Amino acid sequence: MNAHNSYKRPLPDFLSRNPFESPLTFGFFYREKMRAIHRIAPDLDFKEILEVGGGQSGLTRLLYPQARIANLDMDASFANAPCNLQEGVRFVCGDVTRLEFPSESFHAVTMFDVMEHVPDDHKAIAEVLRVLKPGGYVLVSVPNENWRFPYYGFMKKMCPSEEQKFAEWGHVRRGYSLEQLAKLVAIPCAASATFISPMTVLCHDVAFSNAPARVRKAICMALSPLTWVGYAAHSANSKGTETASAWRKP
Repeated sequence: MNAHNSYKRPLPDFLSRNPFESPLTFGFFYREKMRAIHRIAPDLDFKEILEVGGGQSGLTRLLYPQARIANLDMDASFANAPCNLQEGVRFVCGDVTRLEFPSESFHAVTMFDVMEHVPDDHKAIAEVLRVLKPGGYVLVSVPNENWRFPYYGFMKKMCPSEEQKFAEWGHVRRGYSLEQLAKLVAIPCAASATFISPMTVLCHDVAFSNAPARVRKAICMALSPLTWVGYAAHSANSKGTETASAWRKP
């Protein structure tokens, strides 16, 4: 299928819409995440998609511009975010462990950096699979077994502790290896791709360090050649600290 009749947005166009602040410095890791998601996302005509925890980024809409998106989030204030006011998008305030949708309502469900926030992940997955049509896909991104903050010990003086970041971000667990995720989801894995490599992680950790914003930006800019080389060299199967994956319901 060529780009002219593709259902997912072409990669360069998708990456150019990175919604994260300062997309080539503080938000470079988000570019990496978007590329990994694009790598694993099937190019299929998903008419109805449930985005869990889409908040105010609207990533699923950017990926599948022709689909109708229901963006479910627990923060009601996100209802007025620009991405949730677009035609074809409806915001639903709700909890993934108690989805108020009929069974088999969606062709796909996306959960980008959500699972590490959900205490009852088994119940969440059960609900997601209940509302997914047979043959439908679950697209997930999560920190994996290589994730730690900061990644390199020499950065610890510059960064808040991992416990502080977990509290700030609302993480209830570090993440999942692909094997752990496979055990949890219990349907076939169609594709996976890692992101945030040992080279690009420096920029990520500087972006979330305690340094003033102007200092963080300056360091990220100084690291830019290393970050771009790491990004260019990173394949779907390279070592990374997070993983995007696609799972198909039989």
